[in-house]
Amino acid sequence: MPLLMFPTSQVFWVRVAALLFTCVAFSVAAHGAELDGGGMADWCIFCWAFSFACTLLVLLVEQCGLQSRAPVSWSNFPITIACYATLFCLSASIIFPVYFLKDLRYHGDRRDYRIVSTVFSCLATVAYMGEVCLTKARPGEVSGYMATAPGLLKVCQTFVACVIFIQISDPVSYTQHAALKWCMSVYCICFILSMAVVVLCVAEWTSCLPIPFSKFLSGYALLAMIMYLTATIIWPIFQFDKNHGRGSSSTMLITASVLTALNFLLYLADLVYTTRLVFVSS
Repeated sequence: MPLLMFPTSQVFWVRVAALLFTCVAFSVAAHGAELDGGGMADWCIFCWAFSFACTLLVLLVEQCGLQSRAPVSWSNFPITIACYATLFCLSASIIFPVYFLKDLRYHGDRRDYRIVSTVFSCLATVAYMGEVCLTKARPGEVSGYMATAPGLLKVCQTFVACVIFIQISDPVSYTQHAALKWCMSVYCICFILSMAVVVLCVAEWTSCLPIPFSKFLSGYALLAMIMYLTATIIWPIFQFDKNHGRGSSSTMLITASVLTALNFLLYLADLVYTTRLVFVSS
């Protein structure tokens, strides 16, 4: 009888690959890339280290058979981590070469280390995307909410909102007009509520709500879609029109406008999927 049993699950090996890729990415970057201390370098290291730590935790819990003892919903936690890790590693794969490989005048070990980190960050992104594809809910399959399309959209909404906060906070670009403050309120309110949904599902606290969870999701999806529609219209008008705002067209403000429109589309898709789920379940 064999002493060791090697898992044959595709999800297990995809997680192992993601674990190795993220480990190489942040280890090489921290060891020999000679990154200048700053926000973008710290962000990339955080993305890889967070993804590595959470993936290691998921692997240890599953290999030790501790899912039933975990203080979270195991039908929601792993795929939530995988989706966030996908977005984190994707952002690092874009940011790292833009900020640390754009200047190719230098050569040597520092450049090679940075190239290696970028390559393994891209590989980690692909691995996490594979995990999400393997573990997401199939049509007719009973699974946790975070494994469904609306659950995955909630993760994307919170991540995009975080990027918007970064774009409009340094320098602060939402205090010049009450309309811009409304847009900031939209970003904050929708981010908090979407993150609250993620936490409620992962912690299995959905029964604590005073109304049925499905009705809460439907009402919130409609409200958030309307609020983001107003922000999608108001933000560019009061930022880029000289008659209303500063007429500025900085890269960060343009990025914030594009991401606002993207989040509007995500909330619109969320509303469609949530309405469909509620209709089918009823």
